[in-house]
Amino acid sequence: MIKENLAAIHERIKKAAAKSGRRIDDITLIAVSKRKSVELIKEAIAAGQLDFGENYLQEAKDKITTLAGQARFHFIGSLQSNKAKDAATLCDMIHTVDRLKLARELDKHARAANRTLAVLIQVNVGREEQKGGVSPEDAEGLIKQMQDLSHLEICGLMTMPPYKENQEEMRPYFAELRQLGEQLQKKGLIATKGPLHLSMGMSGDFEAAIAEGATLIRVGTAIFGER
Repeated sequence: MIKENLAAIHERIKKAAAKSGRRIDDITLIAVSKRKSVELIKEAIAAGQLDFGENYLQEAKDKITTLAGQARFHFIGSLQSNKAKDAATLCDMIHTVDRLKLARELDKHARAANRTLAVLIQVNVGREEQKGGVSPEDAEGLIKQMQDLSHLEICGLMTMPPYKENQEEMRPYFAELRQLGEQLQKKGLIATKGPLHLSMGMSGDFEAAIAEGATLIRVGTAIFGER
């Protein structure tokens, strides 16, 4: 079933990319594997899936240790500063950096591990109180404060916009993130060593996100089923 689900998602990605004139190679599917077993992740790996997203660090730690070298793991959940050591040493990319204290902790532990950690700045484009992320107005200030953190590479931005029944109503939020990312890249503040990454779009709205420039889409339910 997972193999078939992945094939269906890739077909949707292909169509969305073609419709918006995007290269399919510029879009990476992240299979959100939180609360899913190692066996199910192995099934996805066997079907060709390489990138996985985790929300809970202890759960992710066990999976990453078990599957070392077989997949890339993205941390996409809320991250506490006291969990920064494991995140900085285990994960391939952190999508949810939204405050200086967390960034400094990640940088410290990445330096100790002698690695450069890829990170994204989480931006709360919907300005929703219950969600994490820096406000769009404060993103540049945070990123400027992070410029001396030499073991973090700020590759782009991430967002989780307000849910709308109609995908088209999500597009302004995705567009806002893209425009902000492009502005910050032009100023030389993010994505200085590679392409601008925009982590946005999930099972129900990733076509709209692709239309607005998503490079990383986070899909769980449509691959693994309901949790």
